[in-house]
Amino acid sequence: MKNEILKLKSEKNAIILAHYYQRSEVQEVADFIGDSLELAKRAKETDAETIIFCGVTFMAETAKILSPNKKVYHPAAGAGCSMADMADGDMVRSLKRKHPKAQVVCYVNSTAEVKAESHICCTSSNAVDVVKSMSSDEIIFVPDRNLGAYVATQVPEKSFILWDGHCYVHGLLQASTIDKVKAAHPDAEIIAHPECTPEVLAKADFAGSTSKMLRYVKESNKKEFVVLTERGIEFV
Repeated sequence: MKNEILKLKSEKNAIILAHYYQRSEVQEVADFIGDSLELAKRAKETDAETIIFCGVTFMAETAKILSPNKKVYHPAAGAGCSMADMADGDMVRSLKRKHPKAQVVCYVNSTAEVKAESHICCTSSNAVDVVKSMSSDEIIFVPDRNLGAYVATQVPEKSFILWDGHCYVHGLLQASTIDKVKAAHPDAEIIAHPECTPEVLAKADFAGSTSKMLRYVKESNKKEFVVLTERGIEFV
């Protein structure tokens, strides 16, 4: 099957993009592995006419936004993101009317419709810097309340209106579980994605985006890590 996929890629002038969270067999046939925005940017830079995006719907939408003249295919049409689906354009417009002086910072993990209603889009890597760059002191942060809460701790000079969205996978991680893991692995460093709850992030030695976690592990002198995010990162 792998050989057939490689043959078809060549015939169709296509590339396969796989998110860090994909299974190992998907990552093995991908041309690029990365986070959602990084992959969309990689696709734009290539000469490929066709993009196969192995991820959730908003990632394929982002790739199409950056490469409007390319064909973008999403292999699993029903692969949505629960967090992204917790906000839509009407909801954001309503919140903007209630807070006319606020600026909307939208996490890239959102639908194209929500992005269109926002003043600026950010990633988990640059969210803090993006919020600091905004001219308003009042920020509407959509759709992830946990990432927004983390950013709020880093930018205390601004006030935040946090959308009540969240990633259900990161929400499964509990602070009490982290205590048990720490007891079982006392020499391990705890690294967490900022989509985790504030209670879990408080237990972590480091919090950062997927790419930042990977960089942290490479640069750390530690030999053992507890990684608080989706399991696909273990294949990278």
